[in-house]
Amino acid sequence: MLIHCKKSEAAAHLHTLTDAGYQVECEERFRPGLMKEWRRSSPEAFVIDLSRLPSHGREIAIAIRNSAALRTIPIVFCAGDPDKVSALRELLPDAVYCELPKLAFAVKKALVAPPTQPVKPPAMMDRYKSRSAAEKLGLKKGNSVALIHAPRDVERIIGLVPEDVNLIETETGLASAQLHLCFVHRPEELFTVLSNLRDIARQSKLWILWRKGGNAVAGEVTEKLARQHALDLGLVDYKICSVNDVWTAMLFTLKR
Repeated sequence: MLIHCKKSEAAAHLHTLTDAGYQVECEERFRPGLMKEWRRSSPEAFVIDLSRLPSHGREIAIAIRNSAALRTIPIVFCAGDPDKVSALRELLPDAVYCELPKLAFAVKKALVAPPTQPVKPPAMMDRYKSRSAAEKLGLKKGNSVALIHAPRDVERIIGLVPEDVNLIETETGLASAQLHLCFVHRPEELFTVLSNLRDIARQSKLWILWRKGGNAVAGEVTEKLARQHALDLGLVDYKICSVNDVWTAMLFTLKR
């Protein structure tokens, strides 16, 4: 199973693996139901490309390791920024790491010696439990933060912020802001909000926040709805966090 966030750029990976005699399936994103499909029909190995959106690859690997049915399946990470790969090695030391020219050899190595006692890193939500809302959202000293459609208690929601953070309430976004926190209160607003803020994601972190426990049948905002509208507009999510007991946030960027 090859996981590459842009299938149009995965030709070299596919060619290398099929030439080595492997039957390869390719997934572009971590869509709903994928883990269930893998548990029902497990691949012999996972190959995760890290050249684009490495955080996606990391979270998919962690989800695999947190599944009792999948955690002993070898994981091979291919390419990626050296610093981010180094951090991932600390998190998953028993995975196999390689560059694209060595991919076929790395898969063979992984299949010969699959992990017998695989490392099980904490899931995303567990890793962030002890962090403040401001830390989860990436607010840093001196940042300008645009607050769009913010509720009255927004400062309580965000909590204590670093020194010199400038919180600016706006309806349209600010080109100069390092972060945009956009609160969506009704599902019919979601597509318009994302469309209006799409270009903001080129230069600023764009967080979309909605109330937890949304029910699609009841016509409420859900994670699935937010992700689908974003994909329709050429946006992809690469981080999700629980802000507090009421609000969830998802971070978007333009798909390259």
